[in-house]
Amino acid sequence: MKKTLYSLMLNEEVVREIDAMAHQMGTNRSALINQILADYVSVLTPERRIENIFHAIEEMVAPARELVPFFVPNAMTMTLKSSLQYKYRPTVKYEVALSRGEGEELGELTVAFRTQSVELLEHMTYFFRLWKRIEDIHLSPLRSVQTRYALYDGKFTRTLALPQDRDYTSDEIAKGISEYIKLFDHLMKGYLAGRYTPNEVEAIYMTQVRGGQIIV
Repeated sequence: MKKTLYSLMLNEEVVREIDAMAHQMGTNRSALINQILADYVSVLTPERRIENIFHAIEEMVAPARELVPFFVPNAMTMTLKSSLQYKYRPTVKYEVALSRGEGEELGELTVAFRTQSVELLEHMTYFFRLWKRIEDIHLSPLRSVQTRYALYDGKFTRTLALPQDRDYTSDEIAKGISEYIKLFDHLMKGYLAGRYTPNEVEAIYMTQVRGGQIIV
């Protein structure tokens, strides 16, 4: 959504209250006034769309209690925390960063983990590489935009994108992101606990792709 510079004549008391409100909300004067006006004339801004997606993700993952969601208003990112079934119960953090633009690419998912266990680090690194290989085989051929991956410093990143077959609602996008993270988290935990072999991880993933469950 394109933005243009405009000059407005505003009452000083109004500006003072707007600035105070903007400070409390962690935003700035221009962004807050833009959002107030957009809400008044029923225009969905990229910022409001992202906030709606985050709220929907929170509602979708919270009941299962496997993932603990957290985000603040006016932020472009949200986090979801998960505990591994491993000694000391290390935490894995999923960070969803969404972009304001439109089109196939939504943003990026980062999986961050910290562990002092060399063995666990090796297993997680193997799983991340396995996941990329599986997606290269089963998901990439279905996409017109290339998914980018990176693995460094205890972080695994992957771009998020949408098919261009139709327009997706905020709830549909939220469901796509939620289901993807839940699938990733479930299969990673299952692999690390020895419940799933690499072939079983691939088979479950392939079933989800064929069933149209993975849209991001």
